[in-house]
Amino acid sequence: MSPQSLTPANNPVASGSFNVYAREQFISDKVAFGRRDYYKISLLTGSSRYNYATRGVLIDRPALVFSNPLIPYSWERVSEEQGGYLCMFTEEFLIVNDRAASLQESPLFRLGSDPVYLVDETQYADLSYFFRKMLQEMHSGYVYQQEVTRNYLNLLIHEALKLQPQASYYQHPNAATRIAALFQGLLERQFPIDSPAQGLKLRTPGDFARQLSVHVNHLNRAVRDLTGKTTSVHIAERLIREARALLQHTDWSTAEIAYSLGFEYPTYFNNFFKKQTGTTPSAHRAAVGRVPAV
Repeated sequence: MSPQSLTPANNPVASGSFNVYAREQFISDKVAFGRRDYYKISLLTGSSRYNYATRGVLIDRPALVFSNPLIPYSWERVSEEQGGYLCMFTEEFLIVNDRAASLQESPLFRLGSDPVYLVDETQYADLSYFFRKMLQEMHSGYVYQQEVTRNYLNLLIHEALKLQPQASYYQHPNAATRIAALFQGLLERQFPIDSPAQGLKLRTPGDFARQLSVHVNHLNRAVRDLTGKTTSVHIAERLIREARALLQHTDWSTAEIAYSLGFEYPTYFNNFFKKQTGTTPSAHRAAVGRVPAV
């Protein structure tokens, strides 16, 4: 079965919220995940190279790997033989009724954490048990399968919290170029805005610098040297492009668009839009004519 046929939209446990795979179902030589809304936990066997934000690590023994949707990463096969499991889930699937802290604050996923945990044979067997149970539950048809799967996922996370990261990281060559590219990737993956309630998590140069674990001056210098524009200019240009699309292709109010783009008050958005374009959001919408969203 292909990865496409195993997308979360087809998952009987929680459509669009959770899925789990055996890795041999879709391993390729290189993988770069782009879904901005999914956290991922991978249990890997075989040798591979994992690039995470501005760092990289060679994984040459079984490892548990955590991926934050806001931090770019890629995986590259080193050895021919690969195995293990992968689960992907939204924060909403794991956290019910706001009874837990955000995953962004978790020691396993938060900014600056070490995402790779090397494990021995006993630990691998213990951790793989939870993946196998989630795979089994996903196709069980049990009426409470979502709750059961969530419990196994929570148990997996708690087992991981008992571990200590041991991987040795290296800095990528030409770090400034990579930092600038990571900034542009982080900026772009927040779009398009799908819902007025979605909101932007990263709005300022400082937000991006903290996400990438670099000083904001270092980030600004790297972006300016590579592109000739400051981080603030890139952010403003992307916000305006998205604002224009939302004004033309949705029936959202100006206030809803403002909040979705991270503005605390609609007047702030109006002032920003007029400064960048010379016209107001309402005037722009009237000029282009709103087209119903597809």
